[in-house]
Amino acid sequence: MTIVHDHRGPHIALEWCLPSEVTAISPFVDKLMPLLRNCGCVSEGVSDVEIALREALANAIIHGNHEDRLKHVHVTCRCEPDEVSFAVKDEGKGFDINNVPDPTAPENIGSAHGRGIHVMKALMDEIRFEEGGVVVHMRKSAGEAPKLLAKDPHENGTH
Repeated sequence: MTIVHDHRGPHIALEWCLPSEVTAISPFVDKLMPLLRNCGCVSEGVSDVEIALREALANAIIHGNHEDRLKHVHVTCRCEPDEVSFAVKDEGKGFDINNVPDPTAPENIGSAHGRGIHVMKALMDEIRFEEGGVVVHMRKSAGEAPKLLAKDPHENGTH
């Protein structure tokens, strides 16, 4: 853990390497969230940040690394007085973000795919994928109200 003070105040940078086991998610998040709340970059209670982080970790472990115990998930977190950001990287082959079905479309209501990404987009202020989908970056400003789950008409190439 690195704690740095600059003109904006203190910020913390953390890095972890988690095993590709679903059972590793809750102990990790349960220890991290109180730290982020104490630093003031995440509000009290179950937060959008916690839900989005759990989704990102589950996607990395299940879909990215296919729960391969020889692979790991790498997490970096930056906590600043006004926001928190994460990068979650798996050791998988990645995916085409443009080829993820819209889980809100009538034909996909019964599908289990695409819901985690949809939830992360709805809960965080920014989400982007890099390295062919192997890395997800998420950012949330402190104290912001949750976004509504309204569909963006420009998403998925529709207008």
